[in-house]
Amino acid sequence: MIKQQGSNRIYSREKDTNGRSIIRVEGTNRDENRAFIYLARHFREKGLPVPKVLWVSDDEMSYTQEDLGDTLLFDAIQHGRETGCFLPEERALLEKTLRALAHIQIEGAQDLDWNICFPVPVMDERAIRWDLNYFKYCFLKGTNIEFSEPKLEDDFDNLVKSILLQPAEAFLYRDCQSRNVMIVDGEPYFIDFQGGRKGPTQYDVASFLWQAKANIPQTLREQLIDAYLDELGKIAPDFASAKGKEEWKKALPHFVLLRTLQVLGAYGYRGYFERKEHFLQSIPNALRNLKELFATHNELQTQYPYIYALSNDLLFLL
Repeated sequence: MIKQQGSNRIYSREKDTNGRSIIRVEGTNRDENRAFIYLARHFREKGLPVPKVLWVSDDEMSYTQEDLGDTLLFDAIQHGRETGCFLPEERALLEKTLRALAHIQIEGAQDLDWNICFPVPVMDERAIRWDLNYFKYCFLKGTNIEFSEPKLEDDFDNLVKSILLQPAEAFLYRDCQSRNVMIVDGEPYFIDFQGGRKGPTQYDVASFLWQAKANIPQTLREQLIDAYLDELGKIAPDFASAKGKEEWKKALPHFVLLRTLQVLGAYGYRGYFERKEHFLQSIPNALRNLKELFATHNELQTQYPYIYALSNDLLFLL
């Protein structure tokens, strides 16, 4: 058996009839399984770094995939995560991953049947509000902090408008973070993309660089963003110009805010309700990211004044 993280899927390492190590996945939702299987095969056809699906059960409730080993990117950057000082080889892995992500987003979106995506085909207003309500009901309610729901919803309305202004034609990985990247012979391979959908590119970069426990300093984030945009510009002409890159960067903080609120909701649900301790341990890191975000981007304090006030009230959890 392989230790579970946030999902209810069951993973195990087995041997096939040829003695080859494979990974068996027992899913709980057929549509979710179908999404992963379809996306994995689609990406493999395009030469993108994902595991190969080897076998699918008749009822589509289980499948096997190639074994990519045990080296998570999360573990490969341990020194940097724990010290805040990333070694050259760790920086190189982070850059490789972001450059590969650009190809997943742009090339992976080509000829993709979005109707297969789970649970929705596109990151629309309803999907954004699901993330925001996750924060409201699974995190805020769990902290027992008194808050004004109308004022919070006013900020949510503004954040939704900001997110929907951005082009949304790429493959949005959804949960792009270092625990969902395997390192095989020094190269990144992506896993757990079954929740992907059509959406803006900034969301995945925000997810990856502001992952709560990754502890990536802002100066390194900026360097990695430039590397990502360099790669993105090679395969997506809209992002090749200085103006295109500047507009992309200008929108990024709104996605960082959205993603941070979403993960706080996830940590609240997994921690407060499912009693999974390691999710509770991530809450202070996410709150520090939120504090740093508002401190670095003063304009967000004006655009989302109530979320900013709430973020200060939540500092007791640090």
